Amino acid sequence: MSKEQPMKATRDAYGEVLVELGRENPNIVVLDADLSGSTKTAKFRAEFPERFFNAGIAEQNMTGMAAGLATTGKIPFASTFAIFATGRAFEQVRNTICYPGLNVKICATHSGLTVGEDGASHQALEDIALMRAIPNLRVAVPADANEAKAIVRAAVEVDGPVYVRLGRPKVPVIFEEGREFIFGKADIVKQGTDVTIVACGIMLSKALEAAVVLAGEGIMAEVINASSIKPFDADTVVESARKTGAVVTAEEHSIIGGLGSAVAESLVEQHPVSLRRVGVRDCFGSSGSPQRLLTEYGLEANDIVAAVKEVVKA
Repeated sequence: MSKEQPMKATRDAYGEVLVELGRENPNIVVLDADLSGSTKTAKFRAEFPERFFNAGIAEQNMTGMAAGLATTGKIPFASTFAIFATGRAFEQVRNTICYPGLNVKICATHSGLTVGEDGASHQALEDIALMRAIPNLRVAVPADANEAKAIVRAAVEVDGPVYVRLGRPKVPVIFEEGREFIFGKADIVKQGTDVTIVACGIMLSKALEAAVVLAGEGIMAEVINASSIKPFDADTVVESARKTGAVVTAEEHSIIGGLGSAVAESLVEQHPVSLRRVGVRDCFGSSGSPQRLLTEYGLEANDIVAAVKEVVKA
């Protein structure tokens, strides 16, 4: 990605689109766990104070409040850091929201290693695995700010619970404004013939960087944006794998239970090929700058390039 490329955090886009949606739909309400400055829901609070509820540092209670509001016809957006939304409130998400299929949208920020200096206790590296295992729950991970807005808008249009994974730092803007998002659909963002790279979240920009490097070495990579983790578009991934014969996955998450697992499950059932997973390798994070952590934990474009070279040889 060029240095001139625009950068914007997905959490900032979330705060903006919430205000837009609040103006369009009076049934939208927002809940936060005393983190509205960080999750950017403070923008909604400023314009619609009567539709904003600060639950305090009590994510389990906030989840129950959101469920109750959904039973009255409201469309609640419940926001906090990903580690608390999925870890601390897991039972409430499972039993209070997803078991009855209530129309709650859980939009969690500060996911993955790029939380940075807050360290392992705040770096949710297991949240995709936790959420995709719950029945009735859609799971999405936007690659950039414009896709974040599209996913939040799509979440309002579907009836039922949704988990949206958002990040803290500014990331490259890849897509144009007004992008369409469809749950259950992956997008081929670059055509290729020699290997398939399936990425989500901030790792899509890394995958596109890797594809440029690989092209310079005569390896044409097909890059797929799998922002809909659940429902998962196995058809697009498998069709690409049939063409290329090798697959690499890339995610800012544990390689256990996340995107890599979803791809592996799809391939082993329909078209087994050589696979490598780029992600956090079954360990906790640590404190440091986002850039240092991405490098230290092997989540850079060069790590994808190395994985591609391994899988192409296999």
